[in-house]
Amino acid sequence: MSGSQSSVIDPLKGLRAMAAGDRVGTSARQQFCGEIDIRIGRDGTWFYHGSPIGRKPLVKLFASVLRREDDGEYWLVTPAERGRIKVDDVPFTAVEVNATGSGADQTLILRTNLDDEVAADAHHSIRVAHDPDSAEPRPYILVRDRLEARILRPVFYELVELAQMHRIGDDEVYGVWSRGQFFPLGRCEPAA
Repeated sequence: MSGSQSSVIDPLKGLRAMAAGDRVGTSARQQFCGEIDIRIGRDGTWFYHGSPIGRKPLVKLFASVLRREDDGEYWLVTPAERGRIKVDDVPFTAVEVNATGSGADQTLILRTNLDDEVAADAHHSIRVAHDPDSAEPRPYILVRDRLEARILRPVFYELVELAQMHRIGDDEVYGVWSRGQFFPLGRCEPAA
């Protein structure tokens, strides 16, 4: 068996153990694999040895054991093995939004590039960071356990269309409601 094949087979061994019911987490039996040559691009594409992984079911399988540690590092964690991977920004992208209701009673459901659906709420917040160079907004939603999806531009524009003004303290803020939570998308600056 070639070295590149064994690198792919080893994580699959851990995934098989997990499917058999073993608990995921750090244990004395868990083997540290070091750096695994897997990278998740800014657009949500998963790469192995620089080549895109074209099989969505395989990507979903790897994503099911993806963890983000307190230090911000990303790991694939199975009962048998643990290996660090690189993530350019965040591991997922939000590719679609569906809204039901209106105002504070509105619910926003975002679908990721791996077909996970996440309702924006107190446990799955939407946040907007800004690119340090261009100052353009970079919106995200928390999918699970410190793992976020970058909200793609067309989806962000849909959120902007749903946005309302809301007063927070002394500020008028532009944002969206979902499941009783208000998520600011930006501040309203007075016209000059």
